[in-house]
Amino acid sequence: MLSELIPAFVTLFVIIDPIGLVPVFIVLTQGTDTRHRRRMAIRACIASFLILAAFAVVGESVLGIFGIHMPAFRIAGGTLLFLIALEMLFERRSQKRNQRAEQVHQELEDEHELDQQITDAKPAQAEDEPDDISIFPMSIPFLAGPGSIATVMLLMGKYENSVVMQVSVVAVVGLVMLCALTMFLLANLVAKRLSPTVATVITRLLGMILAALAIQFIIDGIKQAFF
Repeated sequence: MLSELIPAFVTLFVIIDPIGLVPVFIVLTQGTDTRHRRRMAIRACIASFLILAAFAVVGESVLGIFGIHMPAFRIAGGTLLFLIALEMLFERRSQKRNQRAEQVHQELEDEHELDQQITDAKPAQAEDEPDDISIFPMSIPFLAGPGSIATVMLLMGKYENSVVMQVSVVAVVGLVMLCALTMFLLANLVAKRLSPTVATVITRLLGMILAALAIQFIIDGIKQAFF
């Protein structure tokens, strides 16, 4: 059982990439206090767990409504994971995430400035709460994006004949989210300790592992569909 769950954990951890999301979290919570950052981290991880757990439970039923069988989804999902692995190997994924984080941060800053201009003429009031980034973009699309949703559904389909293993997959999702929460709570420390060179090496190594796991999903889907 443990030998099955370790690859499941590695796959989900690589796809969600809590380490790579640390700079994104720092950018999005820039200028806020520790209490707000802690609240955003907890909310984002809880929301992401609930989203992924929901897809784990009803995902295959949703596919059935559209007449999509698991072998086809394994091939498509494996292909998606392989493309993500290629982006990790060539460092494109981190660049896209950082650019998206900067874009969202700038949009939030612009909205805040506009609100400030509107309220300047009003009597002084208590300072507004910082923007809530827990659901968007931290949970969706960063933590519970298409890649992680597809991965959870692939893992649930792989163990469709074992309720114990499916429950274990949901537990693995919770464990990965706990890792992400730890990373976010220690974001400043992780960012200081993790040099760009080390981060690049880790990303490429995890990309290689993900590529191999993705190919295995594709092979399993082809076997189930044609043999």
